Amino acid sequence: MQIYTVGGAVRDALLGLPVKDRDYVVVGATPEAMVALGYTPVGKDFPVFLHPKTHEEYALARTERKTAPGYRGFVFHAAGDVTLEQDLARRDLTINAIAQAGDGALVDPYGGRADLAAKLFRHVSAAFAEDPVRILRVARFAARFTGFSVAPETNLLMQTMVASGEVDALVPERVWQELARGLMEQQPSRMIDVLRDCGALARLLPELDAAGPLLPLLDQAAAQGLALPLRVAVLLHDPAGDPTSRSQRVDAIASLLKMPADCRDLAVMVTRDYHAVVDAPGLSAEAIVGLIERSDGLRKPQRFADMVTAVRCLVAGSDDDFPQAVFLAEALKAARGVPAGMIAAGLGAQPQAIAQAVRAARVDAVALRIGAIGPAGAASQYNN
Repeated sequence: MQIYTVGGAVRDALLGLPVKDRDYVVVGATPEAMVALGYTPVGKDFPVFLHPKTHEEYALARTERKTAPGYRGFVFHAAGDVTLEQDLARRDLTINAIAQAGDGALVDPYGGRADLAAKLFRHVSAAFAEDPVRILRVARFAARFTGFSVAPETNLLMQTMVASGEVDALVPERVWQELARGLMEQQPSRMIDVLRDCGALARLLPELDAAGPLLPLLDQAAAQGLALPLRVAVLLHDPAGDPTSRSQRVDAIASLLKMPADCRDLAVMVTRDYHAVVDAPGLSAEAIVGLIERSDGLRKPQRFADMVTAVRCLVAGSDDDFPQAVFLAEALKAARGVPAGMIAAGLGAQPQAIAQAVRAARVDAVALRIGAIGPAGAASQYNN
């Protein structure tokens, strides 16, 4: 039995990057032999085992055969006679098909080290075309390894996969999973560019085909280390049309991808209230309270702040000259400072009167606060 480190751990070590997770492949073993050595089986589709001490995953060397369309239509074969080279041949890119033995020796049958040096994403074999998820993975890798490019023959193969309808078998959850990971990489615009170049973007997310002008702002959001919901809000922002139709379009995209609620809600808020945030210093106190209520800022102040941050990114990029941020933060603080409980206690069991009185108090508090700072004062506080 021989054990090799494979995949991203070897690739990242060769690139001089930190190694986060290690994957191991075991050659010349059987499931029974692994269990006898104390490993715990966890794999469903193919034999994967947890190390008895480290609990890291060890997979038996395996081959695979395509049996149906899509990324799930495979039959795996894992046995003691499967070679390391056969196992590496089923991997997506040459840079991920390098193995390292326990003594440090590298096994590189498909030219992965040369492609690392050339900074190329190149498929290992024609079997790449059998799994449409690999298109998404290449796009995600492009967002992480910003100096790499897709080999022309690999891009052509991905175009063929799109034309054949292979990508149509991808379920929304898997598209979102890879998209979300790519958005959190160093330069997420490159993921969108790769998907567009091979035609997958038009097939999977045609609404983003026109997102070109927003991509530099998306990269600036990444440079600022903004969280995933804010990056999604920047990517999906639609400046055209009335607020209702814009927000409905964003909501439709989020629903299609089955995004988590935090990503969907923030993206809808940013598109719907973009202009209200930008124009906030010129709005009335009542309009500002309406913005706060509409965005549920009284209950979720952090999400309200995130909306303002996303709008700032769309307006100013990485520029900090956005006085609306302090202006709205102060308005929110004033509105949340109104003692709603005391007002309610003074009015007794009159729900409508209580709601009206509390809202009026919030409008007065916001008017007092924004009148004290004014747009110029907000700018001064923001820059200090």
